[in-house]
Amino acid sequence: MLYLVRRNEGILVNHKRVERLYTEEKLALRRKRRRKLSAVRLVPPHAVAPMERIAIDFMSDATVQGRKIRVLTMVDEYSKIAPRIVVAHSLSGADVVRALSQIPLPKSLRMDNGPEFRSKAVVEWALKNSVRLEYIQPGKPTQNAFIESFNARLREECLNQELFLDLADAKRKLENWRRVYNDLRPHSALGGMPPSLFAAKCQDKVMLVGT
Repeated sequence: MLYLVRRNEGILVNHKRVERLYTEEKLALRRKRRRKLSAVRLVPPHAVAPMERIAIDFMSDATVQGRKIRVLTMVDEYSKIAPRIVVAHSLSGADVVRALSQIPLPKSLRMDNGPEFRSKAVVEWALKNSVRLEYIQPGKPTQNAFIESFNARLREECLNQELFLDLADAKRKLENWRRVYNDLRPHSALGGMPPSLFAAKCQDKVMLVGT
């Protein structure tokens, strides 16, 4: 990943040298090995354009005082951009609508069957804006694989690494991580480009087609 970051910055460096220095400085994070499942997974249809489908989910953590915080995550399934990360002590359906109203309007939302996502506020917002709601089957998180992967990165690289002094501190640190994820972090599914660069190239293609 560090090699790809340097490459995206225009710095030419041998990937073996980066790997050697990375190992010598003992920078590698310990990763938990995932158990391989023998069952066949249901593969959802892929989005074919930016903002065609936004995947959303909730995560939980706590401040150093032990106060629970909830995190609303969202990711564009095509460009992999995270348009918002919302942090609060509690989040309702109305809070979900407020967050969705602050990003470009997607064609559909993919999410689980949590009460906030099935709330009257979310359903009415979707009907008003002609946004299709796609609920995954209960107990089938792999049907929302894009947000599961995003949440795993957020947990590993931010939530497990940071101590949150209070809610304001949590908001600042998660927003900083979101900006790094969007603008600097290489994404393997995007050919090593960060999501914002990939999205910009998509926009350039759209403009060329329209001329």
